[in-house]
Amino acid sequence: MLDPRALEATPDWAIFHDNLAASLDAIEPDTERQMDLMREAHHSQVFRLLTQDLAGLLTVERLADHLSKLADIMIELTISAVWRKLRQRHRDAPRFAVVSYGKLGGKELGYASDLDIVFLFEDDDPNAQEIYSRLTQRMNTWLSSATPAGTLFETDLRLRPNGDAGLLVSSLEAFRKYQMEAAWVWEHQALTRARFSAGDADIGAAFEAIRIDVLRKQRDLVELREEVLAMRQRMIDNYTNRSGLFDLKHDRGGLIDVEFIVQFLVLGHSHDHPRLTGNLGNIALLGIAGELGLIPPDLALEVRDAYREYRRLQHGLRLNGAQYARVDADSIAGEIRAVQALWQAVFGH
Repeated sequence: MLDPRALEATPDWAIFHDNLAASLDAIEPDTERQMDLMREAHHSQVFRLLTQDLAGLLTVERLADHLSKLADIMIELTISAVWRKLRQRHRDAPRFAVVSYGKLGGKELGYASDLDIVFLFEDDDPNAQEIYSRLTQRMNTWLSSATPAGTLFETDLRLRPNGDAGLLVSSLEAFRKYQMEAAWVWEHQALTRARFSAGDADIGAAFEAIRIDVLRKQRDLVELREEVLAMRQRMIDNYTNRSGLFDLKHDRGGLIDVEFIVQFLVLGHSHDHPRLTGNLGNIALLGIAGELGLIPPDLALEVRDAYREYRRLQHGLRLNGAQYARVDADSIAGEIRAVQALWQAVFGH
């Protein structure tokens, strides 16, 4: 706090990773101290980013990139730490990967965001399912448990195939089969914001190939529109806001509407426009859709700015401990109108 050079320096994530990995190795096998050390290191980095954010040194996108990279490193180090403690491990490095969805998947992580993650493996060992299930369970505990040093992340594993009823970890082939043959449209919507975060890079590359194959499937636009609208209505029906304020995430004209617009455009047009399959974030994808003529270019720019402003406001409210990200609607009336106009242009609804 006393040395602005340390607080304002751009993070060198490679050095941070190597230093923390070495520190974890040095105190092996003290699990409790390792978990505390990871939390202390994470909190320290978040604090530095927070000071830079408050000083106006980071854009919304740059802050989210840093927070997402930090989370990826924590997941990567957790895989290594937990794997070497498994008695049943049958190889030096696991044939295992973590795929992130949601805000982490889209590199839009905030200060208080959960981690939406899915676990994949590709291993011919006859006990692979059992071994990687145990790895997954212990990783989840490692990431989400509270220790004297605090917590790392809240985790959400419900986006795995078959949701809460499914296995905690899936083989790569089972994941492919599910996505191509059994997944619901909303699961393909979620896949638009998914990416490889940590683990075996070959499995990560195979996942990305599956993701692109799924996104580029030929879809009937009328049916897709009906499915997306029905899912959005279910979300509206299940959420109540009686505060008199505008909920940045849930209310009509907010963040979820922007996300649904982008997801519809990706699923509906990636077959003809492969650029839309890139995991670039909603702001970039809106720009691409405007360039391709799928949405009015001027409206695309307005909604990009609105989405950026919503996220900036959301960050600030989360920092101040707000339970909900809600503001006076009049203060962002132009942004709300822009999002609603784009929704009308895309869905006619």
